Amino acid sequence: MAWLTLYLLNVLWAVAGTSTRAQSSCSVPPEQQPWVDGLQKLMERSVMRSDFPNPSILIAMNLAGTYSPEAQKSLTNELMSTDSADLTNGQLALTIMALSSSCRDPGSRVPTLLKRMENWTPSSQGDGASGFYGPSLAILALCQKNSEATLPIAVRFAKNLMRESSIGVDTGAVATLALTCMYNRIPVGSEEDYRELFGETLKALVDDISLRVKADGIIGDTYSTGLAMQALSVTPEQPVKQWDCEKTMNGVLNEIKQGKFENPMSIAQILPSLKGKTYLDVPQVICGADHEVSPTLTDHPTPVPTSESNINVIYTINNQLRGVDLLFNVTIEVRVKSGSVLLAVLEEAQRKNSMFKFETKMTSWGPMVYSINNIAENANQKTYWELLSGKTPLEEGVAYYIPFNNEHITANFTQY
Repeated sequence: MAWLTLYLLNVLWAVAGTSTRAQSSCSVPPEQQPWVDGLQKLMERSVMRSDFPNPSILIAMNLAGTYSPEAQKSLTNELMSTDSADLTNGQLALTIMALSSSCRDPGSRVPTLLKRMENWTPSSQGDGASGFYGPSLAILALCQKNSEATLPIAVRFAKNLMRESSIGVDTGAVATLALTCMYNRIPVGSEEDYRELFGETLKALVDDISLRVKADGIIGDTYSTGLAMQALSVTPEQPVKQWDCEKTMNGVLNEIKQGKFENPMSIAQILPSLKGKTYLDVPQVICGADHEVSPTLTDHPTPVPTSESNINVIYTINNQLRGVDLLFNVTIEVRVKSGSVLLAVLEEAQRKNSMFKFETKMTSWGPMVYSINNIAENANQKTYWELLSGKTPLEEGVAYYIPFNNEHITANFTQY
């Protein structure tokens, strides 16, 4: 009878994990839907123009229902050909979920990620935001593929997570999705300790997220709101501060109308919530169902710069970190066309003065500056180039942020 008991537990485990119905959700008003459709089309158009195969975009396309089967097929094939050895745990997890959402077998990627996570330990206490984001995605992806094998990893992950005082909205949101998946897949009859541990961790996570909700509904910042909405809509543990989903939805729609979501990655993170979906819905995606009618932006055009005038931008590069050989603080003023992105400012500064030489690397959020004046970021030393407007860190990357006239942009070599 032992085999029958084990079989029944596995069946119950699987059934327990199939329910991803949102605990709290809201929807886009019909009259606002063209804005959302426009964002999706913008995101999907980026696929054919990009050399960077972004799994987050494929997940969003499949959860929302793609308007471009050609782009969906192209991105799926690109991700199928990627080498797992070249990917971080987080990138590998997203690739597994992306391929699964396209009804493609991730193959050896799942056991590869499982083995990596079996050997995972947090890098150091107090390094929560960077140390737990990738593992959160890994547990989420593994939970959807083999929750039983993932259980001991998730337990160790949750215990380490509880030692962190704060991990930020993005990491907290993804950790919430991961542990909610595990919470939903605890087999009937197993130790109650699992439910208690995951429940306690989830409670701490969603309490922290709920306290980051601003008066306009935005959670953390504009680009962390999408993941936070997913987390708060599915968590089995309700936060201490009640979340007003409709206010957040209205806040996001206002940001969309202001042109805040031009980066395809930012769209990929907000689109599932706008469509009433979360990453927990990946296993339930039905492939092959296409939209019958493409969306239109006739009534709600995307804002675009119309001015042809020039603007002046003050640009400072600063390195005052001890232990770095070359210290400097240099300022230049450059002139660019109004509506130009920050990348154009950096290129003009480099053209005028070789000290402003910079290098970028491609990420899922677009090009990121990693070296200025021959000083490069260093993960081991926890250094990076932080871009600020005045004293405020920029939320958008250099390929998307549009400076205003006489704005002072600073690139500050920073240690986290």
